[in-house]
Amino acid sequence: MLPKSLLGVLAGLLLVAPAFSQPSPEESLQRLKEGNKSYLNGIQRFPKIDPIRRLKTAVEGQRPIATVLGCSDARVPVEVAFDKAFGDLFIVRVAGNVCQMAELASVEYGVNYLKTPLVVVLGHTKCGAVHAAAQGTELSGSLPKLMAEIRPAIEATRRKHPELTGEALAEAAIDENVWKSIEDLLGGSEPIRKAVHEKRVLIVGGVRDIKTGKIIWLGEHPEQARLVAQ
Repeated sequence: MLPKSLLGVLAGLLLVAPAFSQPSPEESLQRLKEGNKSYLNGIQRFPKIDPIRRLKTAVEGQRPIATVLGCSDARVPVEVAFDKAFGDLFIVRVAGNVCQMAELASVEYGVNYLKTPLVVVLGHTKCGAVHAAAQGTELSGSLPKLMAEIRPAIEATRRKHPELTGEALAEAAIDENVWKSIEDLLGGSEPIRKAVHEKRVLIVGGVRDIKTGKIIWLGEHPEQARLVAQ
């Protein structure tokens, strides 16, 4: 609990804060790239949540510069990987970074209501969900349904790279799984397709190397024009 005197000072700072200006899609992407570079160099601007930032977002609301659909793996801390502050990113996390109804609706909220100009679908190396789907691992509960969402990416990888098996197949399928989630985003949401068509929103894929922390940027979906036009 902050002292009343400090709260008064913080409230005063908020009153004189400059007006917020949403960056362009390209500017948002550049900020994420620069943030990842800072993280890799060990020079982080946002190592913790400060009281001013917490109060500012409580009073003014959230104004994230990007929506990120990522995996729930504990080794992929999104704000840390991009060196971004509290409230900078609207993050949707689910095992295997799949995109079905709940994830799709969440991304739509980020795009339509929070006006994020950038959507990043972020996979990562050594993804347990993708590896389990590639290996046909027997799982219980609801997990087989999750595997069913990832399996098309595995089959697409097999068609493109019939020589791959085992771990090599699974790692290659991680990129394909990112592409599939972008396809599901564009195929399942008319508002998102419209935003991309009007160039209000940029959707890109990325994969985080869990050993180095580096984000390997995949760019826009190679068939984006067809997906947006459908």
